[in-house]
Amino acid sequence: TGKTMLIDLFYSHVENSHKKRVHFNSFMLDVHKRIHRKKQSLPKRRLGEMFTYDPISPVAMEISEEICLLCFDEFQVTDVADAVILKQLFEAFFKTGVVVVATSNRAPEDLYRNGLQRDTFLPFINVLKEFCHIVCLDSGMDYRSLDQPAAGKLYHLTGAPDAEACMDALFEELALGQKCATGPRALPVLGRDVTLEKTCGSVADCTFDELCGRPLGASDYLEMAQMFDTVFIRHIPLLTLTLKDQVRRFTTLVDIFYDSKVRVVLLAEAPLDRLFVHSGGEDERDRQLLDDLGL
Repeated sequence: TGKTMLIDLFYSHVENSHKKRVHFNSFMLDVHKRIHRKKQSLPKRRLGEMFTYDPISPVAMEISEEICLLCFDEFQVTDVADAVILKQLFEAFFKTGVVVVATSNRAPEDLYRNGLQRDTFLPFINVLKEFCHIVCLDSGMDYRSLDQPAAGKLYHLTGAPDAEACMDALFEELALGQKCATGPRALPVLGRDVTLEKTCGSVADCTFDELCGRPLGASDYLEMAQMFDTVFIRHIPLLTLTLKDQVRRFTTLVDIFYDSKVRVVLLAEAPLDRLFVHSGGEDERDRQLLDDLGL
């Protein structure tokens, strides 16, 4: 509906240099890193000593000293730990005068709906309603879907004649301009390596299982978005609730790649509007995933 365009326009016209525009996944990753550093800086406990330390408040104050405007894109909550952290963070932001502008596909009362231990998150919803003006921009039109002719070159069906050959040809064409050899690359992410088997410069040729079948998360996809401007994703299956972990990873991946303007070329089992089959939903995790997908 144009939410991202509006927040980008707003951000670009704010002349104060103490501002930050960030995707929500990137922001939470940064917060977790800061919390980890605070914990690591504590003196080691001696045997028999007991003490409690809350690193969230000092992290919130640290961020408040760096910026006076924080712009989020795609505000969402899918994790109970993030749900607890957010309340303390935002309370500190509002008390210190940090202005928060965010886009989201959900109204505050629908955030983290059906999430585990959601009762611990409800006070945060009240904080948002108290300090934020909620503006609905639901025009009923997804403007990204209007660019259908170009999408035909980037979205291929597994059963279509020469679909694999078309993707191979496009990869080779892009690889020619990279001036380096095609091969695997290991990406260092939070102290471990995530290896992609076929890369060439800023282009990666991957399978769905390689990206979403492994236990990867937002930090891994953010690193990929920094390293590659084009990512091929092959053999995307029909997505169902039996693949809920893979579906959630795929949603996070596409969200991050879109925000980072990474071009994605897909080879999938079904047309885009029929790629996810909505069935089941009795399990609590199923309901949470369906809510996150807006289904």
